[in-house]
Amino acid sequence: MKPMENSIRRVIFASSAGTLIEWYDFYIFGSLAIVISEKFFPQGNPTLAFLSTLATFAAGFIVRPFGALVFGRLGDIVGRKYTFLLTLVIMGGSTFLIGCIPTYETFSWAPLIVLLLRLLQGLALGGEYGGAATYVAEHSPAKRRGYYTSWIQTTATLGLFVSLGVILITRNLLSDDQFKAWGWRLPFLLSVILVIVSIVIRMKMHESPLFNKLKEEGKTSVNPLKESFGHKTNLKMVLLALFGATMGQGVVWYTGQFYAQTFLLKTCNLNDVQANTWIGIALLFATPFFVVFGALSDRIGRKSIMMAGMLLAIVCYRPIFKTLYNVTDVASKTVANEHTSTNSKADAKDASLVQLITTTEKTFTDGASLKEIKTQAADAKTMVPLASSKPLVKKTVTLNSSEAWKIIALVFVLVLFVTMVYGPIAAFLVEMFPTKIRYTSMSLPYHIGNGVFGGLVPFIATLMFEYSKTPANPAGDVLAGLWYPIAIAGLCAIIGMLYLSNKITTHIDEAENEYVHSTPKKEML
Repeated sequence: MKPMENSIRRVIFASSAGTLIEWYDFYIFGSLAIVISEKFFPQGNPTLAFLSTLATFAAGFIVRPFGALVFGRLGDIVGRKYTFLLTLVIMGGSTFLIGCIPTYETFSWAPLIVLLLRLLQGLALGGEYGGAATYVAEHSPAKRRGYYTSWIQTTATLGLFVSLGVILITRNLLSDDQFKAWGWRLPFLLSVILVIVSIVIRMKMHESPLFNKLKEEGKTSVNPLKESFGHKTNLKMVLLALFGATMGQGVVWYTGQFYAQTFLLKTCNLNDVQANTWIGIALLFATPFFVVFGALSDRIGRKSIMMAGMLLAIVCYRPIFKTLYNVTDVASKTVANEHTSTNSKADAKDASLVQLITTTEKTFTDGASLKEIKTQAADAKTMVPLASSKPLVKKTVTLNSSEAWKIIALVFVLVLFVTMVYGPIAAFLVEMFPTKIRYTSMSLPYHIGNGVFGGLVPFIATLMFEYSKTPANPAGDVLAGLWYPIAIAGLCAIIGMLYLSNKITTHIDEAENEYVHSTPKKEML
């Protein structure tokens, strides 16, 4: 192995390890969204509690651009290495503390504290990605920048994969009652160990050679924010990066991975162990394609691959999600056995009431099963349900093993679209901005596109689905939520195809340590 390649591999490993852990910390919240909604929010309305959890989840994305500004400025002034060491500590500490918060039943301030910690997570991630991508890119030869930076791109999906894996291991080691009582905290608490390991690894890293050269020559930016967004030409590049690439990439990323999970768990009512296991397998199979498309972008350009991913997603989303719903729909299956039982428990707030809990379990001839739990307030003396009380219904569908590969294949295709838009994006963004303001300039469009437009996908899509329910159609339109990512990806694809160049023409001038934009302005802007 050549010394240069060996050095770059060490850089990639050290950067990726920390970034993966930060993504794990950030996504463990979303992976446990249903549990969190039950622990930290009032339970009178489960749908509202779940939407509140998704809103809190989305809040972490919305503040990511602010983290990009704060830590991007720090990274362009102080350096890449120490900035993303700081973000790692903030992220790990916030995740650990979420696992320590008492539940809403014993601590009414729990929702607010969770929100504040989630905001800290978002700020930290806003500073992490730009630093890691910039750091790797500045160690990479220009002709292989797409390949080397694509390894950083795998960390987001691997972070989700690890979060799902930790949850599944915890679920299998504990009983359902233990997991619901305290076991759900373990994935959050584990973060402190992972962060310590990553800090040790990153402390051994050296600063980016390009940044060091700028610093030695006294050419680092004095005011990265002003130079990034106050200069007309650079601001145009920032806006083009946002509306022509990262906005669409963001919604494709979160639709293919997070909304797919939300859809299977909440809309399809699929057993959480099956859903998370099958999504995890699909992620494992699809993750290598981040590197495949990153390397391919070095040969044929970044734009064509990213735009193809967006267009495929636009065309395929509705049929894929419709098929997911049909596979998990047990309405047309033949019932082999059915059992119903009813019990009650005292109402926690009103002694004159009880909660009637009716559990219906059905098994079907193909081996699938449905468990439906209906809870409704009733008079404690007569045990008659209150007319004013709306029953709360929770369904859990468990499919037979033959359906597994159908779900895995469909989710794999969704993640494949993600790899197409996300694999080349780090190199694409790095190549748009000069070294001395790169951290700030590339971080902002990335985190607005991903944090705001992408991060809101699960919340907006779920909200659109809930609003599609009417008296005439109480089940609602299960595909209603897809119009949001389809519209955003469509708009971004149009702008990208019109104004982005597919040529890889920017490069690092080793003598001046500056980016040279050789593409004509009329072609790029």
